[in-house]
Amino acid sequence: MTEKRALGRGLDALIPPREVVFVENAKSENVVNLALDSIKTNKYQPRVQFNEDKLGELVNSIKEKGVIQPVLVRKTSDGYELIAGERRLRAAKRLKMEKIQAIVKDVSDIDMLEMALIENIQREELNPIEEANAFEKFMTEFHFTQEKIAEVLGKDRSTIANTLRLLSLPKKIQELVSRDSITAGHAKALLGLPTENEQHRVCNLIVNKGLSVRETEKLVARRTSSGKKREVKKDAGLDHIANEMQQVLGTRVKIFHGKKRGAIQIEYYSVEDLNRIFEIITSKKT
Repeated sequence: MTEKRALGRGLDALIPPREVVFVENAKSENVVNLALDSIKTNKYQPRVQFNEDKLGELVNSIKEKGVIQPVLVRKTSDGYELIAGERRLRAAKRLKMEKIQAIVKDVSDIDMLEMALIENIQREELNPIEEANAFEKFMTEFHFTQEKIAEVLGKDRSTIANTLRLLSLPKKIQELVSRDSITAGHAKALLGLPTENEQHRVCNLIVNKGLSVRETEKLVARRTSSGKKREVKKDAGLDHIANEMQQVLGTRVKIFHGKKRGAIQIEYYSVEDLNRIFEIITSKKT
């Protein structure tokens, strides 16, 4: 098996680890003082939710010790654009600081997105919906395949695909995942329901009754099986076939078996994913 490149280029190649960096010892990194109003936020910042408590702690820390690690920026025609360090920039603005320590790097748009995503993943600061939106941006704006995203981030392709599936849920449910009102496990279970109304209904039960992921999965299984007509129970052979197809296609497969006929449902999560599945199927022709 080919070893995947872990976490792309890695932030360590661009800025030193935050645990050991002090501004006064970072002269080799070309640290400069930049006016806060000259720095625009990162248009590729994958993070939308910022924890107010943690941001308050950072404000207090900067007030006491200053900015320990410089932010990372790139030069633009009318100033600078932030690559990494938005929490530090926000905290500095709250403290009404005029300038902040920064390292200036010359990077492309794709490198900006990759570095911003890697920084947040390394620090475990993205919620599942933010991750999914970042993956989608890789695909729509930079034409990355799921395999390429997986290689860059050091993740399995199935992890990328399963995260992207969350974007097919109704926006209100996505917001609940973003606010940590329900988990990604709950959300993935809801994907098994055929309509948005049913997804909303079960989601309300999760929130109001505090259902666990396992309880949600059982509830979804009961609801999807109770409405089927003229469908015989799948035997172990059909389960095995569905599992084998999932392994080959790298996506969720369902088999519906009736008395005389049946159907196979193959899920895809983007046009790129559909093309990938099509290529797998057509490549099997003899």
